[in-house]
Amino acid sequence: MNSTIKNIIVIIVGLLVGGFINMKLIELGPSIIPPPEGIDMTTPEGLLEGMPLLQPKNFIFPFLAHALGTLVGAFIVAKFVETNKFNFAMLVGVFFLLGGIAMIVMIGGPLWFSVLDLAGAYFPMAWLGHKLAVGNDSTG
Repeated sequence: MNSTIKNIIVIIVGLLVGGFINMKLIELGPSIIPPPEGIDMTTPEGLLEGMPLLQPKNFIFPFLAHALGTLVGAFIVAKFVETNKFNFAMLVGVFFLLGGIAMIVMIGGPLWFSVLDLAGAYFPMAWLGHKLAVGNDSTG
């Protein structure tokens, strides 16, 4: 198979798997750390309305979802693409960062969480995913 086509397929798979992990952790979070009474966390409108009532503990799973989705997606990409492993792993970080920015614009949240999320969940996790996939391999 042509390496360009293989790389594109691997990137798509990495983004889909990372996105799936992100979604599942977002869904799981409220069952482990319940939101305050009366907040509907299943709709953007409910999140917007209930945002002022959320406590820092309610942001643990959103951060984990963003970080682990990016980490796994970047790991898959760095492990299986044939060329430019670091660049493609960081591309996964870019896609997830754009999703994080979109969520902040649409739903908002406390400034401390937005800063932590944007600074810690995307590029550092894409870098770590690459590092875990290739180790100290100088060709990666």
